[in-house]
Amino acid sequence: MVLNKRKRGFLLIIIVLLTAVIISALLFAGRSHKEREKIGFIITGSVDEKGWNGIHYEGVSAACKELGAELIVKENVKEFQGECGPAIEELVKKGCKMIILTSFGYAEEAADIIAKYPEVSFYSNSFNFHADNVTSYFSRMYQARYLAGIVAGMQTKTNKIGYVAAMPTSEVNRGISAFTLGVRQVNPDAVVTVAWSNSWDNETEERKQTDNLINNTGVDVITYHQNQTYVAEEAERYGIFSIGYHQGLENCSEKYLTAVVCDWKLTYEAIIRQYLRGDSPDIKVHWVGMEENAVKLTDFSPLVTEKTREEVSKATQRILSGQDVFSGVIYDNEGRLRCKDNQTIRDEVLLEHFDWYVEGVEFYEE
Repeated sequence: MVLNKRKRGFLLIIIVLLTAVIISALLFAGRSHKEREKIGFIITGSVDEKGWNGIHYEGVSAACKELGAELIVKENVKEFQGECGPAIEELVKKGCKMIILTSFGYAEEAADIIAKYPEVSFYSNSFNFHADNVTSYFSRMYQARYLAGIVAGMQTKTNKIGYVAAMPTSEVNRGISAFTLGVRQVNPDAVVTVAWSNSWDNETEERKQTDNLINNTGVDVITYHQNQTYVAEEAERYGIFSIGYHQGLENCSEKYLTAVVCDWKLTYEAIIRQYLRGDSPDIKVHWVGMEENAVKLTDFSPLVTEKTREEVSKATQRILSGQDVFSGVIYDNEGRLRCKDNQTIRDEVLLEHFDWYVEGVEFYEE
């Protein structure tokens, strides 16, 4: 009888322990499922396009998968068409506490909606808008632009290089200027002529401005700052050298020299981790560059000489050692001194107040 009591007591203990384990497992599973973060992501185009939107989607999708977050995407949300606000509202209703705004005008356009949700952390691909719950993010693409300028400066025979640009924002302006600094680092006689398309994505205008630069200014190397590869495609048609942006051009000739690209997966991993740590309200700008291996040039064309590759390598080492592109003596294209010897232009200026162009930049007028 004593033995039976002991057996019953032992069995009771086992039952209690098993019950506790099962309950804990169920609670943990429920909590894990509940705590899986939902990340909202708004883009101007579609996830399957090859330009800006597709590349950003691939990056954030891979980052969310890596970090165990759920990604909810709103596609084809045009800027300044009254579409961003409703997209944000929908993402908030779906439980997104972090929302990524991938286009320049979104944050300013939806300022009232952003203010309506102070508990939501917004990450904006723009540095011109500020709010307590907004963190700006971008990559230091200008570092790779500088390297691309070295390639262009050593490749040109006419000393005339074309640049088709979207619009004069700080981002675009610093890209043009960094590229030109690279050009003139190796070829002080070269000039960079800029033609505006006034849009991030306008095939007709981009091809037209490419034609204008090639036919009317004599450029023999051309690059661009838009979402798609239309400028490079047009350069291929003319048989002149080109340097891409965002992505490599498929089925191209050897005259496609290289492309300025960003590993957006690294960028999005960085900002999503920042959000998950709870650092969003404290860090207002997140800017990654060559130091994090986030920006670079793609593989060179066989036409890029060994001497050019050596110059690019030396410039890369200078940047990685702490010498920023915008440092040392820099004059603008109106002859004003913008940076002195042993000085570096502050990030704040590069990000928000870059409304000028370095010496060597000219503009095409029809």
